[in-house]
Amino acid sequence: MEAKIEEKEVAGWLEENLPTWELRADQLYRRFDTANWRVTLMAANAIGFLSEAAYHHPRLILNYRSVEVYLTTHDAGGVTQRDFELALKIEETVRWPRKEGDRPGSRPREWLRR
Repeated sequence: MEAKIEEKEVAGWLEENLPTWELRADQLYRRFDTANWRVTLMAANAIGFLSEAAYHHPRLILNYRSVEVYLTTHDAGGVTQRDFELALKIEETVRWPRKEGDRPGSRPREWLRR
């Protein structure tokens, strides 16, 4: 079993590596505001795929224009290195930039709002 990381260390790590995430009740938390329901579902599916690949299962809350992610390692009773690793991969994947010229003849569409 992985060791739980103390709250102070978690806060410092988030500030340095994932400032858009926060610690809430021994869980890493992030809300992704999306452009619409279609993007919400795509983001949730991407997070689900990454989570299964990592043998880790976050709590997801889906709304029309947002996905909320909660990560914790239940066996450890809080945040572990596994949660950090998955949070980084989720951030990298969901925030993957779309920019003008990605597809010839197209203009970029709003993807995530934040």
